[in-house]
Amino acid sequence: MPKRTTKLRRGLGALFATLLLAAGSAAAPASAAVKWVVHGRGFGHGVGMSAYGAYGYAKHGAGYEAILGHYYPGTSLATLEGPQIVRVLLGTESGDVGFSGATGACGVQLEPGRSYEAHRVGGTVRLRSSAGKPLASCGRTLRAAGPGKVTIAGYGTYRGALEAVPEGSSLNVVNALAVDQYVKGVIPNESPPSWPIAELKAQAVASRSFALTAGRSGNGFDLYSDTRSQVYEGLESEYTSSDEAAEQTRGQVLMYEGKIAETLFSACSGGKTESIKNVFGTAIPYLVGVPDPYDYYCPLHRWTLEFSGPEISSRLGGLIEGKLKQVVITKTGYSPRIIEAKLIGTGGVTTATGEQLEVALGGYSTWMSFEKLVTKG
Repeated sequence: MPKRTTKLRRGLGALFATLLLAAGSAAAPASAAVKWVVHGRGFGHGVGMSAYGAYGYAKHGAGYEAILGHYYPGTSLATLEGPQIVRVLLGTESGDVGFSGATGACGVQLEPGRSYEAHRVGGTVRLRSSAGKPLASCGRTLRAAGPGKVTIAGYGTYRGALEAVPEGSSLNVVNALAVDQYVKGVIPNESPPSWPIAELKAQAVASRSFALTAGRSGNGFDLYSDTRSQVYEGLESEYTSSDEAAEQTRGQVLMYEGKIAETLFSACSGGKTESIKNVFGTAIPYLVGVPDPYDYYCPLHRWTLEFSGPEISSRLGGLIEGKLKQVVITKTGYSPRIIEAKLIGTGGVTTATGEQLEVALGGYSTWMSFEKLVTKG
């Protein structure tokens, strides 16, 4: 499956942080003669399932199969055979990586109640005691595993194994585990665990499918633990409800024409999801825009931004010539998120993408329209 940029794939954790920031930093009313009001909808790229829309469907009685079928049309559920292993980058450390809970590493039997460390030696890794005593040379990768979980100093407790891999002059700290275990540490970070079980099960299948199609080919890892992939915080972030959703959908993924579907998702769509072609440039048959009737549950279903004339011209900076006079949206997607717009300035006309406008103005998605208000001084 093609890889996607994720700088606009923002989940619920990012949404809640954004709402808190906005609540504490409201701009003072502008007193300029010209005021611009940006009307927007949604949070994130809007491709695939919207978490709040799925929540709404579940609230209205839809099962997880129906929810997934709505957001990923043409796909079907299937159950994988055997464990599928994923490797998640937790971080990169310039020094040693301490751990405990492991019963073995690099061919050496360990005591799970004691602490050990991965120590870099050139392009290899060495297993040492917590006091620095060398115990084994591990080659390019130190792998430490125990009875189902391992505790990594500075990170927390994780299911599966720790793998430490040289990266430049540092060590990549990687959690290797079965995808069914992995999604337990994802679901509550992408959907509140208090949400209906149908939504949590839909999130479980989407997260499992995404994990198996969005590999990054990193140095010892294929997924990030943040929004560059999906938010994963390990065993300590798990909840009973989200674990049940993972167990009740164990091994289940979405398939399309014999392959696992790349199930992108975002926090909320604003009322319509968007075709992936209009966001990332490549068409995929099951990632098309669809109506999202229950997205109104999202706090950012509708939003507005206000700017004075000088302020919006300053924010748009190098995107315009002179001062902004008018915004003409020339191309939109299904939702309709902005694909392209003409910016008419006092010094000429320029072209900008929806993403450029969103970033410059601090918007929450590319679904925007512009209103210019002129008042007497």
